Amino acid sequence: MPEAIKAQALRKGQLGWLWLTVLVIALDQISKHLIVGRFQLYERLEVSGFFNLTLAYNTGAAFSFLAQAGGWQRWFFALIAVVAAVLILTWLARLKPAERLQGAALALILGGALGNLYDRIVLGHVVDFLDFYWGDYHFPAFNIADSAITIGAALIILDMILGGRRVRQQ
Repeated sequence: MPEAIKAQALRKGQLGWLWLTVLVIALDQISKHLIVGRFQLYERLEVSGFFNLTLAYNTGAAFSFLAQAGGWQRWFFALIAVVAAVLILTWLARLKPAERLQGAALALILGGALGNLYDRIVLGHVVDFLDFYWGDYHFPAFNIADSAITIGAALIILDMILGGRRVRQQ
């Protein structure tokens, strides 16, 4: 590969994964739009013996952290999401061409962060609708953006584990 093409590939890092970010945002926003258009707040549709669709609004962060803080948390969490997005984009741009798993993971996290950021800024809350439960215990409702963030974080951990193994093998 000519040096100019190598240099250009290094400058782009793993920004090619941004299609995945756009896909996550689109799926997240479309699903939220469909749920909000179909359900009343806290209305529940049983899908299986452990899963419901239900409409819930979260003004806080994960597990409704700071949900009752009085409103300032909306802009605080929006600011955190913007800073995280800038950091993730910078990280993606600096990744080496071989760091594809990290690129995919960061793209998922970025898509989830931006999907929930849109909700916070435009709606003032995040729309959640996936409700998993076991008996009477319900895991806090979440959405596709949250799922993408979780999967992305798990992939980063997996990459760290595999990366450590590769280093030991070399």
